Amino acid sequence: MTTQRIAAKKQQCNVTGLILSWVGYLAGLAYMGYERHWVGGACWLVLVPSVRWALFRYFHSISRFLGYGRVDDQLPVKVSRAPVAVTFYSFFSCPFCPIVLQRLEALQREMDFTLEKIDVTLKPQILVSKGISAVPVVEVGNDRLVGNATSEQLAELIGLGVIRLSGPSSERSSATVKVA
Repeated sequence: MTTQRIAAKKQQCNVTGLILSWVGYLAGLAYMGYERHWVGGACWLVLVPSVRWALFRYFHSISRFLGYGRVDDQLPVKVSRAPVAVTFYSFFSCPFCPIVLQRLEALQREMDFTLEKIDVTLKPQILVSKGISAVPVVEVGNDRLVGNATSEQLAELIGLGVIRLSGPSSERSSATVKVA
């Protein structure tokens, strides 16, 4: 039996979609206030964040019903110490970001790498300068993983960073890998 993830959608959050969802929330509040639908506005104010919280809280269980497939983890067989710098880019309200961050923090305890967390929600200049259009993004040197990554994939990326740092500078190159 295969353990491959089967998904209709990529396991990542498009930054533009996340921004538009919050603009839509604020526009709904403004509309309800403009039309003086105070009860509707109060319901909108409470229900939309409640639904978003439920999505966040139960995403592991419902992701496959939303077309993303399973978000199960695959643990690495073996990890070794990796004295590299790992940068994690996240965006508020992306349900994949806390999943990947949790996996990175668990690997950090075992691999002893430096982890820098950057929330790009209110930092559009980082999005533009780095060319980030989807989150979560894990960056080690010039290499990136975009989207939900298993612990095995993360450990492989971090290990690749160690190999590239220890090799001659002529062997260094960059790669961006979008995770399904």
